[in-house]
Amino acid sequence: MRRIILLGTTALAMAASSAGVSLGYEGLELVAPNCDAGNKISAIRAVDAHTVTFEMCGSDPAFEPKAAFVSFGIQPSEHINTVGTTKDILSNPIGTGPYKLESWNRGDSIILKRNDAYWGDKANAETLVFRWSTSGASQLNELRSGTVDQISTLSPDDFDAVKNDPDLQFLPISGPNTFYVGMNNKFAPFDNVKVRQAIAMGIDRQRIVDNYLPEGSDVAKFFTPCTIPNGCVGDEWYGFDPVAAKALLAEAGFPEGFKTKIFLRDVFRTYLPEPNTMAVELQSQLKNNLGIEAEVVALESGDFIGQASAGDLDGFHLLGWGADYPHITNFLDYHFGAEVKQFGNSFPEISGPLAEGATVADVEAAKPLYESANNAIRDLVPMIPISHAAAASAARSYVENAGYRPFGAKQFSLANPGKDTMVVMQNAEPISLYCGDESDGESTLVCTQIIETLLDYAQDSGSIVGGLATSCDANADATLWTCNLREGVKFSDGSDFDANDVVASYAAGLDVTNPAHVGNTGTFNYYSYLWGLINAPAK
Repeated sequence: MRRIILLGTTALAMAASSAGVSLGYEGLELVAPNCDAGNKISAIRAVDAHTVTFEMCGSDPAFEPKAAFVSFGIQPSEHINTVGTTKDILSNPIGTGPYKLESWNRGDSIILKRNDAYWGDKANAETLVFRWSTSGASQLNELRSGTVDQISTLSPDDFDAVKNDPDLQFLPISGPNTFYVGMNNKFAPFDNVKVRQAIAMGIDRQRIVDNYLPEGSDVAKFFTPCTIPNGCVGDEWYGFDPVAAKALLAEAGFPEGFKTKIFLRDVFRTYLPEPNTMAVELQSQLKNNLGIEAEVVALESGDFIGQASAGDLDGFHLLGWGADYPHITNFLDYHFGAEVKQFGNSFPEISGPLAEGATVADVEAAKPLYESANNAIRDLVPMIPISHAAAASAARSYVENAGYRPFGAKQFSLANPGKDTMVVMQNAEPISLYCGDESDGESTLVCTQIIETLLDYAQDSGSIVGGLATSCDANADATLWTCNLREGVKFSDGSDFDANDVVASYAAGLDVTNPAHVGNTGTFNYYSYLWGLINAPAK
């Protein structure tokens, strides 16, 4: 028997089908028409109430670390099918996590309350408050005064001060990251590869690391940090050579440089601790080394991310990346996959090897593919990798388990402030609390406290541990993944968690014809780049 429920053009059917299944459960399924649109998932089936299968278009050895990322969090199917069709879902998350949303006081704070029905270890603090400030100095002042218990990012200039303060904890953040300067080949003169190569040689990256990043930071030899397997195979990035850079820029037709803009958002990050200062330094180097006059333009955070993702910024843009999971697909596929618009028209010389490499589980076997991709990135220069920054957070000395895990946002339910309320200050207000369609760290940090994923990252490594699924197991060639769901889990609204919630949550992100595929900008970046969208319009 097969019961079709209309949610877009994709069929959602009773699970007594090809998967071979129990007959008493009306399981949903999401089935792609084919694999021609670049989608990596061909079908997701709720086999029974506690089993979900993911049928892949090809081998996907990185399934587990991807399924652990917060953008693929699970919400109730009924919730997805009602508020998911409107913008209401942006401020109304329902999850299974240790906290639930109490209130969002726009411009001031977000207040979470402990979810006493949580299936795992209960949160230590009954109330978790998020506040925000774009100023590193302001964050540290509040931490010192005791009005907040932890800050998410510590300015490099304050590292020693925090280390020497007995009332504070210095908390290194070990997750790999990259700061880069992006360009867009849809806009002149960045459509000229010689211009991009000249700029790559004309920026003194060592000077940036020496003067603006803390001890322990490195100049980037490749886009991906070398701690990630196959991140640093191929030819290293260009050395600083202003004479050769100026000559190449002249050969490209711009002997006197040109005028452009440097776009940024005034939100500091571990990879970009002082964005305005860094923009002024870059502005100075472009003028002195290449004759390029660049105006610094600061945009609101959500507007900046939206325009950068859509490929609408016609000058340089300052951005970076902190690892979500320890696999090279997280760095390269997200930025240089065939569907990525951030740097303009995609480069088949890069996206081709990446698509093939993502299907190869063995690191050595995949090495030639990533050598090819890294060399193509160096030759075509869609962006310039600047640095991998040492980073840190800070907390009051009394907060137990205040440290950050290497991968995935911090889980504050595990921290113990020794009191009923813990106050955290981060760098900006979240764009929304529907993280299926967000990519900013402020949104994902709050979402992580509320929404859970099928799998999770260990506290002390990038190892995968159980989440809403106790395990996800692959067949021999990793083309079929079977996730065994945890039983007895309830959402914070009191409803039961089951396999249909998994299918509905993924369908909203993956299927562009699904009525719930609305989100904030509607781009669903992580779904698009890591899984590929289903029923996407033909190009």
